[in-house]
Amino acid sequence: MKPRIRFMSCVVAVVLSASGVAVGALPAGALPASPTNKYVALGDSYAAGQGGGDYLNDCLQSPSGYPALLDAVKGTNLLRNASCSLATTDDVTDTQLSALNRGTTLVTLTVGGNDLNVAGIAAVCLSPDLAACQQAISDATFFVFSGQLSASLVDTYTKIDAAAPRAHTIVTGYPYLFEPSAIDPRITQLNMATTLLNQAIQGAVVQAQLAGASIEYVDVSGAFSGHGIGSLDPWIYMPPVPDAFHPTPAGYEAYATAIQAAL
Repeated sequence: MKPRIRFMSCVVAVVLSASGVAVGALPAGALPASPTNKYVALGDSYAAGQGGGDYLNDCLQSPSGYPALLDAVKGTNLLRNASCSLATTDDVTDTQLSALNRGTTLVTLTVGGNDLNVAGIAAVCLSPDLAACQQAISDATFFVFSGQLSASLVDTYTKIDAAAPRAHTIVTGYPYLFEPSAIDPRITQLNMATTLLNQAIQGAVVQAQLAGASIEYVDVSGAFSGHGIGSLDPWIYMPPVPDAFHPTPAGYEAYATAIQAAL
């Protein structure tokens, strides 16, 4: 606060006190309103909240998903939730961007897992066929290193920035599905696939930042540490349940906490 402003604030406080008016008793309308984020959620099943239960629609949006949890936070108003299970980067750009406009000030996005088919790879790697698991991971690795995933992500981020130029976009990564194992090489390989996915997402965010987009990456892998499949307290569903490889409500609370920390 500048000296003159500080001095005038003190004078006002003294005058109000002398007149018998408590400073804290000013009518609410006389106080400056706190800014409210005009929030739109985009993305795939992790954004929709699949695994949270009590689904609201065919996109498997859940009141336990992180968009709903963030909506309950003071200063954040979820205007539209366009996220949908099975969505890829193409689905976001083709069908979800219409939820944005120039008034949007906050966007969250989780996408990329379906481009890489992480759930499909995990399902293959839980089978006894180690060769099939290794081939699936090899294909995913090639897809990442070819730059195709990064290009799709950057294109998505750029189009979000153009559709909502006043918005700050928060892009999340994905948790490791399994607790690390020194015994089963398939788990190590699966977690490595998640590492590659998150690195591609984070790298694409940096590219979008360099192009001028207001965007940041939020890592969630640390928040899920000790809570993967195979842990004593898993926050990821294990097959054969229908929501396999998706977070539990506790997992979505971890997502919301990580995003809120960035806000």
